[in-house]
Amino acid sequence: MDMSIAALSVDMSMARTQQELGISVLKMAMAADTSAVEEVLESVESLDPALGNNLDITA
Repeated sequence: MDMSIAALSVDMSMARTQQELGISVLKMAMAADTSAVEEVLESVESLDPALGNNLDITA
């Protein structure tokens, strides 16, 4: 298969663009995960620290 330099250049450019797009999507997903974890941590911090310390076992 004989490819011209122009065709190779286009293929390389497309591959680079796809890679950059994949990285951008991954960064967005990581940012969303980070914000979700921060929200969970904030909600856990607001819980009563004594919650669950006592167990009523009488029937």
